[in-house]
Amino acid sequence: MGLPAAKPSAAQRDWARQRVETALQRIAPQVAARTAGVRPRLERVLEAFAAEGLGVQHFASVSGYGHGDLGREVLDRVFARVLQAEAAAVRLQFVSGTHAIAAALFGVLRPGDRLLALTGRPYDTLEEVIGIRGSGQGSLAEFGITYDELALTPDGRVDTDRLAEALALPTRMVLIQRSCGYSWRPSLDVAEIGRLCERVKALQSGVVCFVDNCYGELVQEQEPTAVGADLIAGSLIKNLGGTIAPSGGYVAGRADLVEQACCRLTAPGIGSEGGSGFDLHRLLFQGLFLAPQMVGEALIGADLVATVFSERGYATNPGPGASRSDIIQAVRLGNPDRLRQICRAFQAASPVGAYLDPVPAPMPGYASELVMAGGTFIDGSTSEFSADAPLREPYVLYTQGGTHHAHVAIALERALAALKANDLIPE
Repeated sequence: MGLPAAKPSAAQRDWARQRVETALQRIAPQVAARTAGVRPRLERVLEAFAAEGLGVQHFASVSGYGHGDLGREVLDRVFARVLQAEAAAVRLQFVSGTHAIAAALFGVLRPGDRLLALTGRPYDTLEEVIGIRGSGQGSLAEFGITYDELALTPDGRVDTDRLAEALALPTRMVLIQRSCGYSWRPSLDVAEIGRLCERVKALQSGVVCFVDNCYGELVQEQEPTAVGADLIAGSLIKNLGGTIAPSGGYVAGRADLVEQACCRLTAPGIGSEGGSGFDLHRLLFQGLFLAPQMVGEALIGADLVATVFSERGYATNPGPGASRSDIIQAVRLGNPDRLRQICRAFQAASPVGAYLDPVPAPMPGYASELVMAGGTFIDGSTSEFSADAPLREPYVLYTQGGTHHAHVAIALERALAALKANDLIPE
């Protein structure tokens, strides 16, 4: 079915602007709280820089093998401090958060081990890594690693009542996905992750608690590695890259587990000792410095999205005023045309590629076609404002990122006006 071609009138644009301005007034207390939250996170970053003696000499990197790269070593130690972990490995050689997670899984798990997901079905891009979908690509299943998952409760929570039953079998690792991903459930609070890790350890003390930390870094005062998680992983073109990291990912946690993940990224015997930084360390350090501010603005943007759409009668997750543990905002639209119109408006409000028309298309690693709006300076960056959605019922839009909430407000005004012009939104 084709999209309606109607363009917003001046009156419809004014209507949209008024709705967004009203929503901004409503969230003023949240804006103040998000802004205040930047300071303690930034202090943590500054303290890490000072403790490791960061200087301009650490911006350069060693070519070739990258052996003895002092900048890389300082970068790893800084990230470990910020992430409240024993060790960290920050590498441009990780092509995505999924790659960093996969390196951790393959690095720690061995044939015959059992992996148990505690937060239901993992994010789409991990399905082929685990072996739930696809074949012949070297998944965990093809290496003889058993996988099970604990289904979520009807309200989208971890089913702690069935945790003991799920851990009745010997288990090497539990996987905890902090963010909701493409599921309609609450994202996990760091304190909740801590309690979950404590329960797991009480049932099987040797289990590795691994957290997919994507979209959650610097959102709360603590990271999962401060409350009992053994290992975490994520992407640098999300929160920690501060919108300027050109690529990369990280793993952090227990030093032995981080090294095992690095041995998967490089090779046994090389591990964390190899890998050039391509003289891009400055961008990673500077991105980390900018990250607390960017995350604060992204949270304000998410609050604004939730308020605007909930006031139009749409279900949102989280709801307006709710506490957050990641930067993702979901809106249940219930209609593919609404989804397409919003993504089209968001793309038109992007700094890069505003002339492009987003259309649903297959994406490597995903089970469904996706429609994506992401005119970002770093390709695929979700620390810059973007939106995407799998084209399947109930047609849920997921927004994330944003360097400043004014950009989110502009994009929302255009989206509301486009919906209004095409009779796709109520008063």
